[in-house]
Order: sequence, then C-alpha cells, then structure tokens
Amino acid sequence: MIEKNGLKISSSLFNFINNEVIPDIKIDSEDFWNKFSKVVHELSPINKALLKKREDIQKKIDDWHKASKGKDLNKIEYLNFLKSIGYLIEEKDDFKIETDNVDNEISSVAGPQLVVPVDNARYALNAANARWGSLYNSLYGTDVISGEVNENWDKDRAIKVINFVRNFLDEIFPLSKNSWKEVSNFKIEENRLAFYSGSKKDFLKNNNQFIGYNGNKDKPSSVLIKNNNLHIDILIDPSTNVGKIDKASISDIVSESALSTIVDNEDSVAAVDAEDKVKCYRNWLGLMKGNLTSTFEKNGKKIIRKLNPDRIYTSKEGKNISLHGRALLLNRNVGHLMTNPSILLNDGSEIPEGIMDAFFSTLCALHDFKNKKNSRTGSVYIVKPKMHGPEEVAFTNNLFGKVEETLGIKKYSIKVGIMDEERRTTVNLKECIRQVKNRIVFINTGFLDRTGDEMHTSFEAGPMIFKGDMKKSTWLNSYENWNVDIGLSCGFSGKAQIGKGMWAMPDQMANMMEQKIGHPKSGANCAWVPSPTAATLHSLHYHKVNVFKEQDKIKTREKAKVENILEIPKADRPNWSMQDINRELENNAQGILGYVVRWVDQGVGCSKVPDINNVGLMEDRATLRISSQHIANWIHHGICSEEQVMKIMKKMAKIVDTQNEKDLNYKKMSDDFDKSIAFSAACDLVFKGRVQPSGYTEPLLHQKRLEKKSIN
Repeated sequence: MIEKNGLKISSSLFNFINNEVIPDIKIDSEDFWNKFSKVVHELSPINKALLKKREDIQKKIDDWHKASKGKDLNKIEYLNFLKSIGYLIEEKDDFKIETDNVDNEISSVAGPQLVVPVDNARYALNAANARWGSLYNSLYGTDVISGEVNENWDKDRAIKVINFVRNFLDEIFPLSKNSWKEVSNFKIEENRLAFYSGSKKDFLKNNNQFIGYNGNKDKPSSVLIKNNNLHIDILIDPSTNVGKIDKASISDIVSESALSTIVDNEDSVAAVDAEDKVKCYRNWLGLMKGNLTSTFEKNGKKIIRKLNPDRIYTSKEGKNISLHGRALLLNRNVGHLMTNPSILLNDGSEIPEGIMDAFFSTLCALHDFKNKKNSRTGSVYIVKPKMHGPEEVAFTNNLFGKVEETLGIKKYSIKVGIMDEERRTTVNLKECIRQVKNRIVFINTGFLDRTGDEMHTSFEAGPMIFKGDMKKSTWLNSYENWNVDIGLSCGFSGKAQIGKGMWAMPDQMANMMEQKIGHPKSGANCAWVPSPTAATLHSLHYHKVNVFKEQDKIKTREKAKVENILEIPKADRPNWSMQDINRELENNAQGILGYVVRWVDQGVGCSKVPDINNVGLMEDRATLRISSQHIANWIHHGICSEEQVMKIMKKMAKIVDTQNEKDLNYKKMSDDFDKSIAFSAACDLVFKGRVQPSGYTEPLLHQKRLEKKSIN
C-alpha cells in the first residue's frame, strides 16, 4: 500500500492510475490525489449515514408487520405508515428533465441494449462491436428458423433464412408494385434505388428509406436503407455460398443492432480487490482510448479482436456518409453499499466502492473527450444501480458534481442512469428523477432485483408466493407501467432512455421474438438482451414498432397507481403440497449453487446456469438475490425447515457438479461439503439471507471470494 494524502492505496491501482490513465489527459497527478482524498473523506460519512437510514427504515417496516401479524393488510393504513417513516414522500410539482448534450443513441433512436461484464475484454469488444450484426447468421444459428442447427452448410436452412428476411423486407421496406422476392438486380438511378426483376423496374414506396450504397451505381456491393432511424446494410456478393443461391446475389443482411451497451462493473462481475478492479478499469480505459484488444484461439487459429471502425458509404446524393461502427458505451458503477480494500481511508476503513468507481471510470473516459469515438457530445454515461429513494440519488448527483470539479470538466458532463430496481426508488421515482434532472438519461425496470427488494422489504409480512407467480402479480404489472408513465411525464421522450429488463434465456430466441416485442410496445426505447445475436434479432422489433409513437399514445392512458405497486405478493394461508414446495426449493437451490460456485471459485460474475428443466438461464447477482431471499423467506415463515433446505442444497450441488464436469477448472462441491467455500457461500446466502442488508448478496460473496483467493 502506498500512503498518499491520508489514503493508503494499493500500489497496483496507484501505478495504473498514474502510469496508464493520467498521462495524455492534462491531469496533474499530485493535484488529483490531493483533491480525490478530500472528496472521499468528505463524502464517505454521508454514504455511511445513508446506509444506516436504510437499516432504520427496514427495522420500522419489520416491526410494523410483526405488530400487524394475523390481520388483513389495510392499504390506507399501510400507505400512511410508509409516509410517516419517510419511506414514501410527497410528490412535488410537475417538471421536465433538462439534460443536454445527449447522444442520439440515448435520446432519439430506439433499439436493443446489451449488458456485458467489463472484466472480460473479449466479451466487452464483442458487445461494443454489436452495433452491427449479421441478420442471416443470427437467424441461421438459432431456433427462430425451424429445423436442426448444425455447423455444416445447409442449403435448405439458408433458403428458409432468405425467405424469412424477404418477408421482413416486404413488410418494413415495401416496393411500389412487386415483392423483394422477385428482385434480381439493384441499381442507383437519379438518387433512387431501382429494383429490377428481369426487365421490370420497381422502387421503394418511400424513397426516403434509401440512404446510400457502396460500389458502383450500376452494380452496388451494398445498399443502405433505414427505418425508424435504424439502418440495414444489404450486402451483394455472388461469390459466397448464400450469394450463389440468392436470386439477387444478396450475401448477407447486416442490421444496426445494439445501439448502446452497458459495460458492467456491478452485478455481472466478481471484483473484490485491487487486482480485480484494475482489470475492470483497464478494460474500460482501452474502450475509451479505442485500443482495447483481445487475443484468443478459435478452431486452431489465433484471432485478435479489436474495436470495429466506422462504416463508410456514398449517399444517394453522392456525398460521403460515416455511420458509427460500435455501440454507445455506458458504464454501470457499483451502488452505495459496498466498500473495497484497494484504498483505505485515514481511519483505516475501506473506500466506498461507488465513490471510487465514479472517479476512475470518469478519469478513463476523459480520453474519449479527445477522440470522441464513444460520445460525440462530450458526455460520460454512468448507470447507477441499487439506490434507495431521492436522498441517495441526490448523493449521487453531489458525487458526480465533485468528480467534475476535481477533474476540471464541465458541469453535468457526467450523465446518470437510474436503475429503478429498489422499491423505495420505484414509489418515489418522480422525486428521484428531480434530483438529477440536469443529468438523467436513463431509467429502467428490472424484475429480478426489484423482486428481491420486494421480498426483503416485506419479509415479515408473510410467506411469498411462488417465484413464477410473481410475473402475474399486481405489483409487478403496475411497477412496469408506472416506470414508463413517470418517465414520460418527466419529459423523457426524445431526450432519454426508458428501458426494460433482460431476456434471460439466450438459447430461446424464437420465444424472445414472440415475447420481447412487448417491450417497444410498452413504450420502452431500449431493452436488455444477453448477446450480440439477441441484439440483432431484437432490432427487428424496433422496425415493426415506432416506440416514440407508442409513447405518445401511452401519455393519454390512465396512470398506474402507487397503492397497486405496494400490494405485497404474499401467499394468503398457503396450502401447497410438499412436492410443489420441494420443486420450488430445488429450482432456487440449483440456480444459487450453479452461479455461486463459479463466482467464488473462479471469479466469474455472469454465467449461463441450467435450471431444473435444463433450460440455460443467464444468472447474475440479481437472480441470486431473488432466489436466496425466496428460500430465506419460506424458512422464516415455516413453509420449509432448515434441515429440509440443507438436504436439497446437497442434492442440487451434486447435480451442479455433474453439469460442470467438462470444465477442467471446476472443483466439485460434493467431494467435501465442509471444505467447499463455494458451497458454504451458497448456504450462507440462504440461511443468513434474512439479515443481509436489503437482501443483497455482495457482502457474503465478496467475503467468500476473498477467502478463496487467499488460499489459491
């Protein structure tokens, strides 16, 4: 540790900041560390006091439910009680957000949003490059197209893909007379895109959809079209396998897909010390400098992944067009709860990790202020999770202001995204937004964390309903609508993102295509997807639905009611069979164990974990929170016993061990349950779940991961 201005800083972190981040951005190292120390020591006690307030409020809610045990919940009494303890605050006058210098991907173009762990450079690069994706490959390699998917070239399957896309083009980019299926040739004639079928000539019904081309006017190599501000690049090459069998020699359709990507330092990473944090910050720095690379081997070949360049075209008027080659990157910092041992304060306590993230992620982003390859408006986008109510949002606003002052950048350069995933933020969302009305660019809903907080907040109210029934509950549907209603009433349309949650089943793309169109229809101008492939497929929904027109319709509907959001999803006098209870416990236990064993033993923060039906689900700390809180609640209310749960944990650990037997780095839990740190972590999350702050999993996970690292 290096002592500096009342701080003790890990040498690896200190050297990284001084030698890799600060050079070339006109920041004086001595001045930075001096100001940084002052801000950290000023804000840390405030951070601590806000966390204490969470605990105080939670205790009052617990005591109220205990005192009300056996009575039916009176909604009016409950609302008045929440107001009396400062949980629910009074809404003030209407207002509109005033954020400026916002990039178009946030303000005026609707589309998919990826979330990627920052600690994996290869994944981060893939996500940044997912701005453009092959629609043909995405269809060919997934269950959206019926039939078996195999690695070998399958002409019949390729023809199915071609027909699927032709139907889509006919729907979204209709021709004046004929169908895209009849087209055999393209030409650019008098600023129009001409479609030939033999000697017959046709044009787009709306020539404004034609943007540009590459190659020769009489024989273009690609044609660029646009709908709802999303581009599609039609590649023409008769020499490829697909081009040879296509009537018009179209070899691929490249769709503008992930407009934005959240580069995640939080729920999808396992960063517990200076070594881990430097890895995360270094990857973010590489993205901001534009020089991040990843080298790996695939099919015996060495591949170097790097950031894609911009895409260049000739406009229909003959001018050069440059389109952004990669997604707009947002950085999700950690919340207010966790501290990190990489920096110690003058009293020996660990630095609040959220304060550290805000400074260092912005410091890295200053490199982009010069090259403007990410934000063209000189903004840094930080998504802030797990805030509880307006006071905590105001603290974030204060923190970001201090970072701007310290780094000498324009006020409100740091934009904020509010993760609406804690109940105290949901019911006070309008007042939360008011606290950051000059820097807000994003709100979203997240079923998993929001459900975890729902269960923990109302832990003493009674046993919770089955996890699968949560999606049909009154509070959840009201919450989803409320988030959109509040965002629109605060002037988000055309200025900021209203987002919806993750599709968690990356292998079930056909189901995603059926269901996720509901997100743009709900007024969400972005929604989360788990992979570049999913982003490309989900982009089709934003061609079919004009989100901003949907938002205009939604503005006139009856607003969701806060009392419905506060309806507690408890089971009234449950009469469940032991078979159903055990099945629910097994499903929860499998998800917990499958995720925790990789987190603790290997430091993997995001995993595809098979559920009890062997369906692969993307698991992160949010899924872990809901599953652990659910079992903990059932134990607390006598739906099951600790002995019963432990028996199930051991049974499911053996199944998880079998599922991971091909992983050479995997260490079985069932070889010695008593000595498995991962197994003890999973058990602690359940059996100590009642007393975890807000039901969060981070404190226990970090403790166990540090224990594991110390003996490696």
